[in-house]
Amino acid sequence: MGSHNDRLALPGDVHLAGAGLILREWAEQDLPAMSELFDEPAVARWTPLRSPFDQSAARAYLDQARQRRAEGRRLQLAITTDGGRPLGEILLFVTGEPGEVELAYAVGAAHRGRGLAVRAVQLITAYAYDPLAGSRVLLRIAAGNTASAAVARSAGFRLTDAPALVREGSDPLHTWLHHRTTAPQETDASVPEPLRPPPAPPRR
Repeated sequence: MGSHNDRLALPGDVHLAGAGLILREWAEQDLPAMSELFDEPAVARWTPLRSPFDQSAARAYLDQARQRRAEGRRLQLAITTDGGRPLGEILLFVTGEPGEVELAYAVGAAHRGRGLAVRAVQLITAYAYDPLAGSRVLLRIAAGNTASAAVARSAGFRLTDAPALVREGSDPLHTWLHHRTTAPQETDASVPEPLRPPPAPPRR
């Protein structure tokens, strides 16, 4: 993960393919799709993104994503099936602990029920281990977010007994840890797609 615990050693462009998905970086032409995906009550309920999420909000979100990527702190990828239309988003970011990264994700309302989140989590988890050389991959999920918990289990994560974490504007978050030795499970398209909150922006 590079020489610093709080930095990701990322290549110039990240493009992950597998399990019927292509995870790619957000582009300028995705701004309308961002508004369509993120401007809904469930997103506002489970993530720091608030409704209305209009074009201005999408512009600010993309700019922030690019800044944090340049700083080596976060990687935000559009979930697609063919490299084109975004169906959701998956994030990978450093926690500050050696070798540890955390994931977050959201799938658009029109695209849930297809197993997209499970496959995206599995794909980016593999990337976190190699080539990023991570040693621990986490999810933090609110107790009431049962859809996200179901996806975590399907993707090989297990609930830990770590104390619940509260971030600005969030419900208490429980920590789930990926067990690398767990055999991958079949993706179940019937598992409801979740909305996992990315962390609130750090106070400066």
